[in-house]
Amino acid sequence: MSSPEISGILENSKELDRLRKEQEEVLVEINKMHKKLQAPEMVEKPGDNSLSRLKSLYTHAKELSETEVSISTILLNQLDALLPSGPPGQPRRRIEGNDQKRKRMKNDSDISRISTSMRSQLEACSNLKGEQVAARVRLDEADKDEWFVVKVLHFDKETREFEVLDEEPGDDDEGGGQRKYKLPMSRIIPFPKKNDLSNVQDFPTGSQVLAVYPGTTALYKATVVNGHRKRKTDEYLLEFDDDEENGALPQRTVPFQKVVALPEEPRQ
Repeated sequence: MSSPEISGILENSKELDRLRKEQEEVLVEINKMHKKLQAPEMVEKPGDNSLSRLKSLYTHAKELSETEVSISTILLNQLDALLPSGPPGQPRRRIEGNDQKRKRMKNDSDISRISTSMRSQLEACSNLKGEQVAARVRLDEADKDEWFVVKVLHFDKETREFEVLDEEPGDDDEGGGQRKYKLPMSRIIPFPKKNDLSNVQDFPTGSQVLAVYPGTTALYKATVVNGHRKRKTDEYLLEFDDDEENGALPQRTVPFQKVVALPEEPRQ
């Protein structure tokens, strides 16, 4: 057993320890943001970026988790290389059984770790069953993604995938009937709760959002003309991109529960 090999194992062990400490710090910040979002007077302040900050924290937690899995895999490979392989002719089934146990133990550890740092997000996704959400889908032979309203049928915590139903496919959909899709978490945006105004994000005038176009189930990019809180109503006044009529963009009212933050464009 050489000194460089031991040194490599120790360095990776230190990195794992550092990652876990950083995960704990991020989790503390996430919990602070959750408490802040429960106080309406904090979220309602103009220019408040609480939701953007929370999204950034969850993204960072995901990156830390993925890095930890990568370092753990490297450590396992390093340890496997140092362990004796056993005498020739030893039954392979026995070795495979040990490998399966080690993998199962690792997976159990991953589940425990993930449930600590992302339990709230996964539970929130599970609770969306039966709800309508915004989904980004690439239809057959389409050259770009489209956003439209779907109904959540199921959320798989292990694969982190949603099974959703497009209840009202468009006229140009050759299938003609309802269609099901399996989509990752990154392609789903929950709508605000109509009966819970306290946690509704307030989009100031001039903000760009994603909203359901009146009379359809499709979502398009729009600009806020007046926020619903400012107008003392449950609606936003929006101007949709590429919605020109007679040389001007008409202003259309959209219920607040059909308006969400404009997501970042996916990297090509």
